[in-house]
Amino acid sequence: MPRTKAGLQTLANYQRPATNNCPFSIIIPAYNESARIRATLDRVLKYSIERGWNAEVIVVNDGSRDNTVEIVQQYAAVNPALRLVENPGNRGKGYSVRNGMLHARGEVLLFTDADLSSPIEEAEKLFAAIAGGADVAIGSRWLRSDLQTQRQPLYRQLFGRAFNLMLRITLGLTFKDTQCGFKAFTRRAAEAIFPLQTIERWGFDPELLYLAKKFGFKIAEVPVAWAHREDTRISPLRDGIRMFAEMLKIRWNAMTDRYSLPQANEPTRL
Repeated sequence: MPRTKAGLQTLANYQRPATNNCPFSIIIPAYNESARIRATLDRVLKYSIERGWNAEVIVVNDGSRDNTVEIVQQYAAVNPALRLVENPGNRGKGYSVRNGMLHARGEVLLFTDADLSSPIEEAEKLFAAIAGGADVAIGSRWLRSDLQTQRQPLYRQLFGRAFNLMLRITLGLTFKDTQCGFKAFTRRAAEAIFPLQTIERWGFDPELLYLAKKFGFKIAEVPVAWAHREDTRISPLRDGIRMFAEMLKIRWNAMTDRYSLPQANEPTRL
């Protein structure tokens, strides 16, 4: 499996081995989610049991200042499938997803937003794409826009289209939707991609897809049901500027061999 030295060090520090009795890991990044985390956990845990997934559910707390942690701990006390992972303070959604992935034990690893904008039931579609040969399956809101039960405001749609166009020009990413917070990875793909991830906040999705494409992983874009949530925390202006800067950072990393793999004859050091 291709890994850089830095990646190997990261895996040595964080990764837990896959186990045969944990086929799926579901990672949920959470920041001040006390108002909805109960409903989310109820739905995810219930559906996992109904489907017989035998999945682990990992909530990654990103320095929440409310009682998100206490709620998750209460659930974990009576649900062995649930684990809490803590970030060192508030680091961002990208860091949270990475942290959860590097702690996961499953053979297929899915991350989903805490508001379940894409219902957990839609995970079946991503898992089916993985079973069909994909290494990475990404939920898409725009392959079939009729599946959107509540659309974004027009200004957010325009921002998304502009950002998507820039990704095509700058990074060569030709997907309809890179930003949907609903993506699944085989363990092999996750072990190659996440140790190299450098973007910690909203712009991390393009970096994951750029790395997947660079390493030759098969990526399936899958239409999923999705609903806009009015209480989303992203600011199109502030975070749009940041995401544009992060896109340029990805390009710079690529140009400066930040994502290069070690030579075959280079000794590996942990």
